[in-house]
Amino acid sequence: MSTRSVRSIRRTRPALRVAGAGAALLLALSACSSSGSDSGSGSGEAGSSGSSSGKLSGTVTVFAAASLKESFTELGKEFEERHPGTEVAFNFGGSDSLAASITSGAPADVFAAASGRTMEIVTKADGTAGTPAVFARNQLEIATAPGNPDRISTLKDLTRSGLKVVLCDESVPCGAAARKALAAAGLDLTPVSYEQDVKSALTKVELDEADAALVYKTDVRAAGDKVEGVDFPESAEALNDYPIALLKDAPNAGAAKAFVDLVSSAEGQKVLTDAGFRKP
Repeated sequence: MSTRSVRSIRRTRPALRVAGAGAALLLALSACSSSGSDSGSGSGEAGSSGSSSGKLSGTVTVFAAASLKESFTELGKEFEERHPGTEVAFNFGGSDSLAASITSGAPADVFAAASGRTMEIVTKADGTAGTPAVFARNQLEIATAPGNPDRISTLKDLTRSGLKVVLCDESVPCGAAARKALAAAGLDLTPVSYEQDVKSALTKVELDEADAALVYKTDVRAAGDKVEGVDFPESAEALNDYPIALLKDAPNAGAAKAFVDLVSSAEGQKVLTDAGFRKP
C-alpha cells in the first residue's frame, strides 16, 4: 500500500467516528420521542379504563320508610334510566323494623329513615359509612273518609266519643310524632288500633275500618281521592326529619352513593316536594 493511501485512510476514520456518533444520537432522540408517544398513549388508555370501571351496574338495595314509597319508586326509575345495567330494589316499611333488620345483618346498601332516632339505631351499631344527611321533612295531617263525613276540623275532634281513630305505633316515627302533637295540644287519645307503619294506618281509613287516622301529609296526597286531609296547627310541633345514609357493608357501594346523591340533588328534591315533603 502506498504512503498516499495510508494517509487517505487516516483522514477518513475520524469522519466515520463522527458520523457514527451522530447516528447514535439520532437513534437516542428517536427512542425518546417514541417513548414519550407511548407514554401519552398509555395514559389515555388508563383514563379510558378508569372511565369504564366507573360505570355503575348491579342492584342497589334501599331500605326506606313506608312514607317514601311513591317518591322513592319514582327516583328509582329515574336512576335506572340514567344508569343502564342497574336496578334499584326497595324494602319499604316501618323505620324501626328496617333498622332492626339492618343491624341484624340484612344485606342493604342504603337506609332512609323517617326520623333521626331510628337512624341512630344503625349509626350506634356502626352500620353507616359516614354521617347520615337529612334530605326531607314531613308533617302530620288527619286523614278522613272522602267528604269528611264526621266533620273533623281539629285535633280535639279526634277525641269525640264513638269516633274510630287509628294511630301508628309509638315505636315508629309517625306514631311518635302523633304522640308529640297530642301532647302539644294537651289531649289524650286511645285509638282503636296501633299500626306498624303509616301506610297501614291510612289503609284503615281507605277501607272504612276507621273514621280517621293521624298520618303524614305525603300519604294523604299519595292516596288521592280515597281520603281527605285535615290540617291542624299542632302538627308544626311534630315535624319529622328524614335522614339517609350509605351503609357500611353495602354490597354495591358505588351505585349506592350515586343513588344517595340523586335523592339530595335538585331533581330529587323536586320529586320529594311534589310529593308533599318539605325541604330540610
